[in-house]
Amino acid sequence: MSLVGVVRAEFLRTRNFDYIRAAQALGVSDRSIILRHMLPNAMVATLTFLPFILCSSITTLTSLDFLGFGLPLGSPSLGELLLQGKNNLQAPWLGITAFLSVAILLSLLIFIGEAVRDAFDPNKAV
Repeated sequence: MSLVGVVRAEFLRTRNFDYIRAAQALGVSDRSIILRHMLPNAMVATLTFLPFILCSSITTLTSLDFLGFGLPLGSPSLGELLLQGKNNLQAPWLGITAFLSVAILLSLLIFIGEAVRDAFDPNKAV
């Protein structure tokens, strides 16, 4: 599912809520309803899905670089670090550091995404 599909589904779900229908019945403009009510709810769904998209993109680029199909040779990348660790087994710290950097990067990205989502969630109880 793409990010556009998530945002569209969230907007379609939100337009059927009672407070949206009440605002329409009061004559509030569509622009105001979208900006004040629907967009914050769509942002939460987007911010929930975005870290997973970023993690999958980083993982894909790392694996393609490791296999030699990613960035041009000589470009610094996480996949190149992992490949150098594989080629230099007599120096295990190369592979260990590359693996730890990838694992920490992906974990922190998920944790930061969850924290941002919690900060922007309008339905979260205080």
